[in-house]
This record gives sequence, C-alpha cells and structure tokens, in this order.
Amino acid sequence: MVERTPSAGVRHAGEQMQVEVLRLFPTPLVVATIPKADALNTELKSIILARERAHESVERSNRGGWQSTWDMHEWGGAPMQTVLAYARALVDDATVDRAGNRLEIGWRINCWANVSRNGHGNQFHTHPGALWSVSYYVDDGGIGADPSLGGEFEVLDPRGVAPIMYAPQVTFPGADFVALGESQRLAPRPGVLIVFPSWLSHGVCPYRGNRERISIAINFSIAALSSP
Repeated sequence: MVERTPSAGVRHAGEQMQVEVLRLFPTPLVVATIPKADALNTELKSIILARERAHESVERSNRGGWQSTWDMHEWGGAPMQTVLAYARALVDDATVDRAGNRLEIGWRINCWANVSRNGHGNQFHTHPGALWSVSYYVDDGGIGADPSLGGEFEVLDPRGVAPIMYAPQVTFPGADFVALGESQRLAPRPGVLIVFPSWLSHGVCPYRGNRERISIAINFSIAALSSP
C-alpha cells in the first residue's frame, strides 16, 4: 500500500491547489532490544572469543578483525539459539504476502560472529541469496558511552545518490528526506538486533576503541513458503 501524506494545499496565483504526497519505495529497518541480555551476552562473548583463539579469520567484507565461518548456529550453543529465536520472531512479523497477510515460512539460516578491534571495520556489501539479514550486538566496545570511537552500523540510501550529485544542499520536505542520497549511521548497543533487507548495502565504520566490538550476523533465506 502506498503511504499518502495529506497536505493543506499550495496556493498559486491566488488559487488553492489540493496536494497529496505519495511516499514511494520505503525501506523497512527494524531495531529491537532483547530483554535482560547481559547474561546472554556474557556467554556469547566467551564462546566467540574462544572460537577466535582456535580458528583463523574468514576474509569477506571485513577490513581487519576476525570473522568466523558461517555456521555459528552449530557451535554457538544455547545462547545463539536464543538470539536466533528473537531474530526469527522479528523477521516472521516483518514478512507478509502482497495482500498484507502473514505467511508460514520455513527459514534457512546462516550466521557468523565478528570481532573488531582498533582500526577494524567492514566495507559496504549486500547479502545475496537471503531475504532478511540481522546484526546482533554482543559488545559495543564502549561506543555507546563514547560515540567518538566510531564503529557505527552504516546503511546506504538504496535510491542512489539522488540529488547529491547535482545540488548537495537540496532535498525534499520532511524528516524522511534529511539523508536523501547519503547514508545513515546507527550506533551499536549490547542486546540490540537490527533487521534489514539483505539487498540493502551496509558496512561498519572503522572502530577506534581499545576493547572488542563483537557482533553476530544472521541471514534468513526462504526454504519453504505457504499461507497459514
């Protein structure tokens, strides 16, 4: 359904024109917090750092830092299953058919851990072969208390450069268009899940702290699909 914003109208030459603004092509991005996540994150951090000590990093979008293989659902134990259950509830709620009806979806998942230290980040990338992707934050590395440490999750405007290439100072009315043609940055916080379409280009700004910034990435691909 197209989102429509009514307007009081625009006057021209003494006459009032009735105006309606259609907000086309919105992009959903869900931010949720797992309740009482401190104990869960303590367990996850121990599991992930032990895995890091025992296995070399996989090199994909990461620029420095350590990334695990894409099978954390197999070695992450009960804490990882808890994160997956919360993440699945979110993607189930965010997925409907073209008439807006809920679906019964059998999801295929892969997931991996990321550990960043001073100077590490991730280049912009997408996750082909998945419908939804999720970032879960185990440890923000102190970013929440000190934003100057960087390490933000960054998403690019999927509409492209828009007017930026022609007139950077120009945009459209309304808060939705403040960052038109640019990127949005979200500071990680422990216990937070960010759910976004897998085609949305995203990355991680370089982290400049002295701790570990630890996150988990999850992809949800459709294995089976039916109406309830």
